[in-house]
Amino acid sequence: MCIAVPAEILEIRDGNVALVDYGDLQQEVRIDLVDVAVGEFVLVHVGFAIQRLSREEGLETRELFKEVYKAMEEGPGHHA
Repeated sequence: MCIAVPAEILEIRDGNVALVDYGDLQQEVRIDLVDVAVGEFVLVHVGFAIQRLSREEGLETRELFKEVYKAMEEGPGHHA
């Protein structure tokens, strides 16, 4: 199974590299496969931005990931 994570482009650097923000983490990724600008959201898989997302899609998907991680940390059978 492959997972791509939504991230916001914070800065575009030399050599098709961008600094992105995942919400709790910033990282450099390659942007060779997409045409992006600062402030746009992308899906990142194994260090490469592979698809642009609308801001709405990026924020919504980021929130879904947070909910999944929270549920995983709480473990099975945990009720809020």
